[in-house]
Amino acid sequence: MTTSPLHAGYQSELADFRVNFSRGGALTAIALVLLGVGLDYAQYPQYQMSFAVARLVVSLLIGGIVALLDTGIGRRLTPWLTLSWLLLPQIMISWMIWRTDGVLSPYYMGLNLAIFASGIALPFGLWQNLVFGVLSCVLYLLACLMPPHNGAPLGTLTVNVLLLLFAAAASAVYTFFNERVRFMLFRLKAEVSEKNAEVSAKNAELEVINRQLLDIKGQLLQQEKMAAIGTLAAGLLHEVNNPVNFCLMAIEVALEEPISKTEPTLNECLVDARQGMQRIQHIVSDLKTFAYRKPGAEAELGTPFLFEKALDSAIRLVGHELRGVTVTRDLPADTLVQGDEAAIIGVLINLLSNAVLAMRKAGTPGPSIHINVEWTEERLHVTVKDNGPGIKPENLARVFEPFFTTREVGQGLGLGLSISYAVIERHGGLLFAESELGSWASFSFDLSPAP
Repeated sequence: MTTSPLHAGYQSELADFRVNFSRGGALTAIALVLLGVGLDYAQYPQYQMSFAVARLVVSLLIGGIVALLDTGIGRRLTPWLTLSWLLLPQIMISWMIWRTDGVLSPYYMGLNLAIFASGIALPFGLWQNLVFGVLSCVLYLLACLMPPHNGAPLGTLTVNVLLLLFAAAASAVYTFFNERVRFMLFRLKAEVSEKNAEVSAKNAELEVINRQLLDIKGQLLQQEKMAAIGTLAAGLLHEVNNPVNFCLMAIEVALEEPISKTEPTLNECLVDARQGMQRIQHIVSDLKTFAYRKPGAEAELGTPFLFEKALDSAIRLVGHELRGVTVTRDLPADTLVQGDEAAIIGVLINLLSNAVLAMRKAGTPGPSIHINVEWTEERLHVTVKDNGPGIKPENLARVFEPFFTTREVGQGLGLGLSISYAVIERHGGLLFAESELGSWASFSFDLSPAP
């Protein structure tokens, strides 16, 4: 017969329960047995010494049985060991009844007390309790009928034996219902535990869903920001390009005039003006590349582009932040990769802006950023490294978590690196951080080559 997990668990818990209660009951029995010397002194002072020795011996024997409960065999035999140590006081009491007044001995009440205690307080099984009650009756009969008590009052003896049997029956009923109540309580606890486990699992699922929602929220915020920049870029293209082109044409005409060729100062000013207008053209063009995306561009990621061009655009777009910061770079001759150029520009802008902000906040002397690009294992590996304060070890593993930020309230949502991580992941690469606190921090990622 197979045992259900519920019953197996109940039997295991019941074993612990029986061991603990048997130990506690045994210690209580030892205390009551030893305290009985007061009864001996009051009722039968002539037997006080022999009864005291008997009480001491029984207490020691009970203590020995209790010691067995801590062994593996003792744990399995707990109900029968409990029956054994509980019979020891019964044997002692029966001997005292025989030594004193037989049927009329007041020690008879001790037998009843032990029977009731076995059913109410001790975790007996039904059969152990019945055996204990019957054996107690047999011991009492022997104590009352053995010489010199052959002529014991039959009526009193019958009443006392019946009372013992009634106590045994009542104790057996208590035991039966106690077992049922214990099992019902265990089943209820098991059901509560299962429900708690289900709730914990649901909470874990909800936590995953919440994280996903936070990621989606971050993506939506980023898309809204891109849409706003796109609208701005469209306006700039429409409103700025024509005036810039007119200015460039006017400057070119002015440069061709003889006076500009004979006046070095005027020529220099016109050249500077032309460079300024060309820079405006580049910025507007970069904004267009960064912000304009066709639907589904994130999923396609199949457009070849020059990483060097994307890096130039990113540096120009954060040029106002990079003032006073030395930017150096090492690039291979070929930087043609495949992916979403605008998204990669966004990643670079985020990395450059974070580096500048960290260095300015820490007051780094001679702030610098070095961008190293190289082909390794047929992928383009990019590293953006600054000489700023670095990242604390406890924060290094969390920098890519959504909404995690070390900035002050109102200075950032903590989404930039999380979104950047997702962008690189969509490109089949990995964005990771390294740092040495107080010296430097670097962020690296890799891209696929163009086919």
